Amino acid sequence: MSSQQTEVQVVCAGVVVADHLCTPIEHIPAAGELVMADDLPVNIGGCAANAGMVLAKLGVRAAVCGKVGDDIFGRFVRETLESAGVDSTYVAVDPKHATSQSLIINVKGQDRRFIHSFGANRCLTVEDIDNALLANPRILYVGGFLILPSLDASALAERFALARKRGIITMLDVATPGPADYLRHLKPILPETDVFLPNTDEARLILGFNDALDQALAFRDLGAKRVVITRGEHGAVAVSDDLRVTLGTYPVNYVDGTGGGDSFDAGYVAGLLEGKSELDCLRLASAIGASCVRKVGTTAGIFSRAEAEAFMAQHVLDISNW
Repeated sequence: MSSQQTEVQVVCAGVVVADHLCTPIEHIPAAGELVMADDLPVNIGGCAANAGMVLAKLGVRAAVCGKVGDDIFGRFVRETLESAGVDSTYVAVDPKHATSQSLIINVKGQDRRFIHSFGANRCLTVEDIDNALLANPRILYVGGFLILPSLDASALAERFALARKRGIITMLDVATPGPADYLRHLKPILPETDVFLPNTDEARLILGFNDALDQALAFRDLGAKRVVITRGEHGAVAVSDDLRVTLGTYPVNYVDGTGGGDSFDAGYVAGLLEGKSELDCLRLASAIGASCVRKVGTTAGIFSRAEAEAFMAQHVLDISNW
C-alpha cells in the first residue's frame, strides 16, 4: 500500500525490528540445559513499527519510516506492515546492514530479558523523515530517539519546528539502553515537541532522579508541551498547561510487557486524531497499552477500536490530580 493510495494520518519514524520471542518459561536455562517453551514466535517490533501496527488495528492510516536490511527479516518487516494495512513506502532498504533483531526472553514472574542487534536502524536520518513528511500527515511520531545515531538532534529539532509550522503535531519517545549523556540530545528537541512520552526508567537515566512527578515537571521546564511518564504496572503521570494527573492501570492478565509503551503511545495518537481531551487521550492510551500485555509479542493482544470502547465502558481508570 502506498501513500498515494490512501491519505496518511500519522508517520511513525524510528526503530524497526524483527523480534524473536518465547512464551513464558519456568527459568533461564543453565549452561547446556534445554528449557521448553510453548511457542517461539517471530513478530515485528521496534518503536515505530509497533506504533504503526497498533494504529492500523485502531483504524488509523499510518506510515512507518525506518530502515531494514536486504534480507529475509527486512522482507518480513515490510510484508507484515503491508498485510496489517500500514504504509511501508518509507521503510528503506540499507544494503550494507542487516535488519535489526531482538531476542526477547520471557520468564514467569520476571521482567523480560533482551538480546539485540542494532542493524540498519543505525542509518536512519532526518532526510528519511523528510521523505515521509511528503505524505502530509497530521502527526509525526518519532520512536526510539537516543538509540538512532544518525538521527542528529539539532536537525530533528529543525524538522519538528517546520512540521509544527505546517500544523503537524510532533510526538517523541526515546530508548535509553544504559547510562549516558542523553540530556544534551534532548534539549534542542523538547521545545519543539508537543507530546513527550518516556517511561520512568528512561527518564531516570536522562535526568538522574527517580520521582516520576519531578521527572514530568523537569521535561516541561525543558520545553515539552505535554509530558506523559509511563510507569508500567504503576500507571503513568501526565503534566501540561491544563493538567497534572496520576493514572492507575486497567485490570488485565499480564503475559508479556513487550511493546506496552509503544501501544500506549499509539492509543494517545488515536485519541489526538479523534479530537479527544487530554484525559480521554490518556484513558484510551492506557486501555490500548493494557491490551498489549495480555499476549506474547507487541501486537497480538491489541484491542480493536470497538473492543477498547467496550473495555473502557466496563472498567474505570483511577485518575487523581496532583
